[in-house]
Amino acid sequence: MTRRVTRRDALYVGFLGGLGLTLADFLKLREAQAAPKFYESKEGKAKSVIFIFMPGGMCHQETFDPKPLAPLEYRGPMNSIETNVGGVRVNETWKQTAQVMDKITICRSMSHGEAAHERGTHNMFTGYRPSPILQFPSMGSIVTHEFGPRNNLPQYICIPGQPNQFAGTGYLSASYAPFSLGSDPASGGFKVRDLNLPPGIDGDRFATRRRVLDIVNDRFRTKEKDDSLVALDSFYDRAYSMISSPEAQGAFDLSKEDPKLRDEYGRNTAGARLLLARRLVEAGSRFVTLTYGGWDMHGNIEGSIKSQVPAFDQGFAALIRDLDRRGLLDSTLISICSEFGRTPKINGNAGRDHWPKVFSVVLAGGGIKRGTVYGSSNAIASEPDEKMLNVEDWATTIYHCLGIVGDKELIAPGERPIEIVKNGKVRKELLV
Repeated sequence: MTRRVTRRDALYVGFLGGLGLTLADFLKLREAQAAPKFYESKEGKAKSVIFIFMPGGMCHQETFDPKPLAPLEYRGPMNSIETNVGGVRVNETWKQTAQVMDKITICRSMSHGEAAHERGTHNMFTGYRPSPILQFPSMGSIVTHEFGPRNNLPQYICIPGQPNQFAGTGYLSASYAPFSLGSDPASGGFKVRDLNLPPGIDGDRFATRRRVLDIVNDRFRTKEKDDSLVALDSFYDRAYSMISSPEAQGAFDLSKEDPKLRDEYGRNTAGARLLLARRLVEAGSRFVTLTYGGWDMHGNIEGSIKSQVPAFDQGFAALIRDLDRRGLLDSTLISICSEFGRTPKINGNAGRDHWPKVFSVVLAGGGIKRGTVYGSSNAIASEPDEKMLNVEDWATTIYHCLGIVGDKELIAPGERPIEIVKNGKVRKELLV
């Protein structure tokens, strides 16, 4: 029992008695209602997620929801182009993505109420609005919590590093934290931090050091019970597995790719990050978070879009084609999102300001339909027009594709049961 039976409950029992429900039945019912819901997570169609975050607030009008018939002050200075799906247009800079539209889904009706960067980012990484009393875990940490290790690789990896505090573990144990690369895969001489043995340390010496560390850790475990010690053990175990596994180390090595494929992705920041993400999910990582660019375009939106989009457009289209050729697209869910969209009108600095009322996200693979547009914004892209998509339903649908029940309850500090996503529904129209 989690609370006392009140006078109102007693009166209620008296009423139910006439229906044949005894006090014992009532108490059992109360206990069952108060008990956390523990659903077992089972792998769904999606075995991995590539979560692509565009920090700053990517404008929907200059990306996936152009308004070519709107007045100029709403339409903006740029043109749109047809995709390979009839009637679907995207911004003129997304030339290669336009040619893989038949393999992706654009959602044009995403909406929430947070116009501040930090709060909007929290929404998109956790599926929750920010709370002053509780830090919620990121989707990557939830996935790591729900599924065990696979192929000696970290299950949650951030490229090039953890992008913000909301990409962390929240109220979960630190053992579900993301693994950060430590450097950008596009940089010269890229090496993953701590993946190789230090100079002068061979395999035998490494094994000896590990045995000594195990002795010390065993001593601590007999004296202390603390989450940080358990998490530290987990980190060490994962590190040992990676260092001793040629397959795990090879997953981070872009030089093993065919030079022609590297050219297809683009030998730049976007191409390197996207190609590495594909290598990591192919090798066994379950959740890869990738950040790219800066999208807070309060001024000169045309110049900013033209400088940032082409490299990403090339790499993203290559990622979709590459996964599809390898037979991995149906088991890898890809999402492109940002913390919010941009204002309907172009401002006095030829840019757009923050606007969470409506914006676009992209989904592909992992059980998501191909070649569709879900929902719509109105004629000036100021609010949803059809099939408004909230953050809770979007996150619940992603979890569903992975085999995670969105309203499963986890235990937060104070033994509080907290749903993975509160009041979220699976949008079945998005699914195959």
